Amino acid sequence: MSMQELEMMASELLREFEGGTLERHEVHEKLRQTLDQMRAFGMPLPQDLVDLEKELAGEFVQEAHKG
Repeated sequence: MSMQELEMMASELLREFEGGTLERHEVHEKLRQTLDQMRAFGMPLPQDLVDLEKELAGEFVQEAHKG
């Protein structure tokens, strides 16, 4: 997958999240996968997506401790 394809995928994922198309856990998993692919290619990570991934991960950890 090319750098441009990964960037487009990340942007689309963010749009789906903001539009409420995907559930939070789906967004988190897809976002994590996209960022992992970008890391594997040595690509710079968009800070807003890194921040979103951390936020979602933190929410799921909190939920796991409550449940």
